[in-house]
Amino acid sequence: MPRFSVIVPAYQVQAYLHECMASVLEQSFTDLELIAVDDCSPDAGGAILDEFAAGDPRVRVVHLKENVGLGRARNAGMRYATGDYLVFLDGDDTLTPHALRGIADRIKETGDPDVLVYDYARTFWSGETVRNVQAGQLHEEGPAPFRLDDRPGLLDVLMVVWNKAYRREFVEQEGFTFPPGYYEDTPWTSPVLMAAATIATLDRVCVHYRQRRRGNILGTTSDKHFDIFDQYDRVFAHLDAHPELAHWRPVLFRRMVDHLSAVFLKRDRLPRGSRAAFLRRARAHYGRYRVRGAGVPSRNRLRHALVRLGSHRAYRALWAATRLKRRAGRLAGALGRGIRAGALRLHYGVQRRLPLRTDHAVFGGHAGRGHGCNPGALEAAFRTHAPGMRTAWIAEPALHHTVPTGTRRLTPGSAAYWTALARSRYLVGNTGFHPRLVKRPGQILIQTQTGTPLKHMGLDLQDRPAAARDTDFAELLRDADRWDYCLSGNRHSTLVWERVFPAGYTTLEYGQPRNDVFQKATAADVARLRETLGIPAGTVAVLYAPTHRDYRRGPRTALDLERVLRRLGPRFVLLTRAHPRYRAPLARSGGRLIDVSDHPSVESLCLASDALITDYSSLMFDYAGLDRPIVIHADDREAYEAARGTYFDLRAFPPGAIARNEDELIDIFATGHWCGSRSAQLRAAFRERFCPYDDGRAAERVVRRVVLGETAGLPAVVPPRERRPVPSAADRNPSRPLATVPTPGVRVPVVDGP
Repeated sequence: MPRFSVIVPAYQVQAYLHECMASVLEQSFTDLELIAVDDCSPDAGGAILDEFAAGDPRVRVVHLKENVGLGRARNAGMRYATGDYLVFLDGDDTLTPHALRGIADRIKETGDPDVLVYDYARTFWSGETVRNVQAGQLHEEGPAPFRLDDRPGLLDVLMVVWNKAYRREFVEQEGFTFPPGYYEDTPWTSPVLMAAATIATLDRVCVHYRQRRRGNILGTTSDKHFDIFDQYDRVFAHLDAHPELAHWRPVLFRRMVDHLSAVFLKRDRLPRGSRAAFLRRARAHYGRYRVRGAGVPSRNRLRHALVRLGSHRAYRALWAATRLKRRAGRLAGALGRGIRAGALRLHYGVQRRLPLRTDHAVFGGHAGRGHGCNPGALEAAFRTHAPGMRTAWIAEPALHHTVPTGTRRLTPGSAAYWTALARSRYLVGNTGFHPRLVKRPGQILIQTQTGTPLKHMGLDLQDRPAAARDTDFAELLRDADRWDYCLSGNRHSTLVWERVFPAGYTTLEYGQPRNDVFQKATAADVARLRETLGIPAGTVAVLYAPTHRDYRRGPRTALDLERVLRRLGPRFVLLTRAHPRYRAPLARSGGRLIDVSDHPSVESLCLASDALITDYSSLMFDYAGLDRPIVIHADDREAYEAARGTYFDLRAFPPGAIARNEDELIDIFATGHWCGSRSAQLRAAFRERFCPYDDGRAAERVVRRVVLGETAGLPAVVPPRERRPVPSAADRNPSRPLATVPTPGVRVPVVDGP
């Protein structure tokens, strides 16, 4: 008896069916049967299914003699199911890699619940992927399993059949089947959740829900959309047959009204001549199932009015009045904003005519983010090496807490912000300042950059439309023309910056100020950081920090992080950090998986970790200065280089071992190559080339040159081989040194079994 019976109905989805079937059969969890139902499809779908069955004994194809629709096709598949759990997948959707393994693990962890609800993401024909907006309802905190009464918010998640796994014996005992017609999920999902004695959730995207440009059944204009009324009749009949569920009636009534209005308001669903009849039936359903006192959220009141009145003309009048009210509010807001903007422009103009404050410096990083990076290190150095200097940091109010005590906090766009830009002698940032900044005579602007460039930057993006997107190259050059100094960490960076940002600035090849802390931190600092992050004592903490992808809109998790952790063993902890551009975590923290995407200091994360896994991120150049193991996971090198381009082939000059896929990455750790002698040799050569000045005094050199005017006698550079950065916590453990994890000679298999 297999663990899962995956049921895939197919009707006119031949273009997507191969991808759907492969997504199931290529799962790392193999204990499954795939029951594919050919719903008498007129295309080649049936033949495609037969080809899969001929090549894999886990596939069983059921050919129906007539087209019965999606619901009855699923029923046909269920009759042949023998698995512990039923999993449904539409023929144009796909399972994500390792989804069934994640589902199986969560089912086991929660004691075989009746229903497991997992997440999905919409994948659009344009290439965009958007996660379910109600993903927060699938958190795994608190008791599990539970009943629906304990987590009623689950009903806010899209009520479809394919985002859940169902214990087959539970479904058979309750007698659940799918009705005929459109919207067949409606009388299945809510009753199933209400009947389940045990429910669990999995906060993980397991299904990619394809949003087809054309051809989606529910997007077809047809009178079959009237089936929705019969489906809700079935839902409320189920409630009538189970009086103990009466308290769910208000919730389902509101859902029905929202659903009916959604069908009506989508222009591509109802034939023009049927719209009035649909509203009349909707009004009848409203009166038949209305629950007195059922509250309606303010955002949905207009929709409820449409269904209650049953008159499109009345609805249009209400809609026009509401729209007029909103427009008036927007106009008033725009007028207020215009007046404020004009006042600030006038204020800035007045401040520019007042004398410069030679003892004032303004710092900022990444358009209002918290204190840190190269500007943060320079801000501290200004206060240390230029006594009497008054510093200010530009940050959004929510991040003011990251600014050190004694440093003034500036909110972008405020009057104080414009005063500081107008009157401070020193302006320091790692991105461009406001386009309206007028650089005054006597002001000094320092562009710190954000690290050593591997990917193409500046003018080199002109022939990379995916990466350049809306870049205004004329504005980019105007901004560079305002720079007095540009910081560089090595000769490679100097050559790149001067070519891609051609202007009259002076390059200061002094090192990366943000990396000074790596040479100054102590073992006590590392221990404190690890304790703050919740890293258990005696573990090996690996920082996983991939960069963003210009050819993808959302965050990318190329690895099954839970699987990687399982294979590495109990001594390893994984710190996951998403690129700041995405403003979303790579994974949810739990157990030995710790998400650190919101941590304000990447330098602190580097100090707390024992090794780094990255791809094409410039973080590898900084981390090399710590002299700790680096592993490159480059599974999409061709796509990345095609979209963004790189300045050199990382394979020819890597900072450590390189993995082309997840199994190779696991093997690198399993065999000890990640911290072996060859890795150390590669890292040493990489450090010599890209970290020649990162000896802990880069920020001091900048301040002495720019602020104190010293051109000679700057601190001498300590050669890389003579530096002694603080060792990792694992390297300081004499009883369990880093080099002995895992035991040499023991090769862990890299292919999962069933």
